[in-house]
Amino acid sequence: MADADLQPKKPKKALKAKNAEGEALLFALAENRVAIEGVEPEVDGGRFAVKRATGEPLTVSADIFCDGHDKIDAALIYGPADVDPSKWTEARFEFVTNDRWQATIRFETPGPYRYSIIAWRDLYATWRDEAKKKRDAGKLTDLELTEARDLVKKAAESGRGAKGDQRALAKLFERLEKHAARGDQDGQYQLMQSDEVTQLLTQAGARTNLSRYPGAIPVWVDRERAAFSAWYEIFPRSQSGDANRHGTFDDVIARLPDIAEMGFDVLYFPPIHPIGKTNRKGKNNTLTPAPDDPGSPYAIGSPEGGHDAIHPELGSFQDFARLIAESKKHGLEVAIDFAIQCSPDHPWIRQHPEWFDWRPDGTIKFAENPPKKYEDIVNVHFYRGALPSIWYELRDIVLFWLDKGVRIFRVDNPHTKPFPFWEWMIAEVRKVDPGVIFLAEAFTRPKVMKRLGKVGYNQSYSYFTWRNAKGELTEYLTELTTEECAEYMRPNFFVNTPDINPLYLQTAGRPGFRTRLALAASLAGNYGVYSGFELCEFLPVPGKEEYLNSEKYEIRAFDWHGEGNIRDDIAFFNRLRNEEAAMRDFRSLAFLNFWNDQILYYAKRTKDLSSYLLFMVNLDPHHDQGGNFEVPLWEFGLPDDGTIQATDLVSGNALTWTGKVQHWWLNPQDCPYAVFKLTR
Repeated sequence: MADADLQPKKPKKALKAKNAEGEALLFALAENRVAIEGVEPEVDGGRFAVKRATGEPLTVSADIFCDGHDKIDAALIYGPADVDPSKWTEARFEFVTNDRWQATIRFETPGPYRYSIIAWRDLYATWRDEAKKKRDAGKLTDLELTEARDLVKKAAESGRGAKGDQRALAKLFERLEKHAARGDQDGQYQLMQSDEVTQLLTQAGARTNLSRYPGAIPVWVDRERAAFSAWYEIFPRSQSGDANRHGTFDDVIARLPDIAEMGFDVLYFPPIHPIGKTNRKGKNNTLTPAPDDPGSPYAIGSPEGGHDAIHPELGSFQDFARLIAESKKHGLEVAIDFAIQCSPDHPWIRQHPEWFDWRPDGTIKFAENPPKKYEDIVNVHFYRGALPSIWYELRDIVLFWLDKGVRIFRVDNPHTKPFPFWEWMIAEVRKVDPGVIFLAEAFTRPKVMKRLGKVGYNQSYSYFTWRNAKGELTEYLTELTTEECAEYMRPNFFVNTPDINPLYLQTAGRPGFRTRLALAASLAGNYGVYSGFELCEFLPVPGKEEYLNSEKYEIRAFDWHGEGNIRDDIAFFNRLRNEEAAMRDFRSLAFLNFWNDQILYYAKRTKDLSSYLLFMVNLDPHHDQGGNFEVPLWEFGLPDDGTIQATDLVSGNALTWTGKVQHWWLNPQDCPYAVFKLTR
């Protein structure tokens, strides 16, 4: 190495801004002095929207800090996505701890919103703090009071604040000047420290080094039913009460009082469209149907029409309109299936062959999920010659039914269709009606389920059906209510479906049905029941999680008030859900200690504790279970030996618990669950 390389290099001359643009960037960087980091919630860096329902709180938190020791302040700014951010609403942040700040807001109408964060050096708060310290030490001088008057003058010049604030600032400056003219240090100090002036300068003071979070985070706000609903699923064709007669919409209307009596608010139908005859399925999914077998309603399409038509035996569009109107009178909103698959008889195949997959021999490709093969349906594809025409057609099908009064769609197998399609289609529909709700029927991999929630689905099927043990339920519900997915994915806890007859219910008897109902209805904001569950219907296809004599392939008739039904349990939980505010917040869940692995014990509560419910559910449908449990006295500010009042909401009995540890016993044959309401 040469000696010259070891010599210190001469410093270069300071670089000068070479153009106005560069200097502007310098000043912008310099002004953005307050750091804003770690913003939550923010889904994938703002790529997808955070979800809330109307009236539901959104708490935003962030790390906000600055160099030096000056006081800072911050505000959450938010408003409709199409409104200029300068016109957004402000909500002040509150300091929490360790440079963490938070603010809570609510939205009153559905639609797209955005939020961001601003922060600034608060020179008045800094002056107030330092002036007090100097005065307490006897070191306050006229110089500090001159600085105070300058702060008021700058506040007046900033033009900030509400109507009348500038006039108030001018009067404040005059009063300070009069005190200064008399040499009245104490008068100036007391005035600048007063609550009146603190409020005025907090609201209208100059914001030094106003800094902004670089993004605007999207929020999608739904109507409440997207976050809180109780679904009841029926096959309209099985509502006649006679297995030999195809049910109609009028038969459904006749059942509405019976369904409303159980307290449901969403009435959901599998596909109601014409059913194809090619490769029609017979009873129990056989390939040899009898002449009078109705076929699977998921084989959509026949010469009578496709996705924008009604199966003729159900009735007309006038009958459907009457059903929608009558359902509303009973507090029920109708949801229908949006199933994109087609029968080989669907008109689209003839009209748009480019929308389908064809084999080399010229035959159409049937739907498959090897080793399963669905001979009675074919799938559309979304690319090649089908893009964009199939996208527009499917969007228009949803808009068609929206025009018919349907605002809730359960979507069949959305995970087998492209994510970009769903993101586009849902956004398009929301332009027409932001209150439309889409439920994703996607029993698939966790990340796929979550992506569907991100791209716009309001509700999602979940793994609840297969979570039976205490550890499984606790782990899964903790994930759903506390991890990032809670910001964009709302689970719907269906206890059963026409496709899923859970193994637990096949062996659990009536107590098991009551247990699963109690869990679904109390843990989730949204839950669903497929009809027959209230009758403890469980007969399976041997060795499978499927129903024998499934309604998917035949018309059934039921005694809806048959012996051993659990209608009263359903009505109890739906009534509790509507009466207690704690039940409306899915995230209000807290698991508590019950020293028995067969008892799931948890609380749902409002922040102000005015609605505080305790649930105990016996997960063992065959044996009595009990033990000691902890009463959450600490949440009420009570000591471990304190006393609290509880009401047993199942029996109506009033209880007094003294001490944190109590004892309870659950007999599954009597009642496998207990519900208590705590009051201060």
